Amino acid sequence: MAPQKSTNNDKRQRCEVWTRCMGYFRPVSFFNTGKKSEHYSRKHFQECVAANNNFSDKFNT
Repeated sequence: MAPQKSTNNDKRQRCEVWTRCMGYFRPVSFFNTGKKSEHYSRKHFQECVAANNNFSDKFNT
């Protein structure tokens, strides 16, 4: 395991989150309160690693 690197918080840069809304990409920071709440309550897709491995094992032989 590689050693973890830590950086000084003063050197960090704020990451701006963008999302697609109504066909356009916009930063979430521009959303109103209701739209921000909706964005943060969304469920994001998470790939099932075990099912993917079974699929690839089955069809890659």
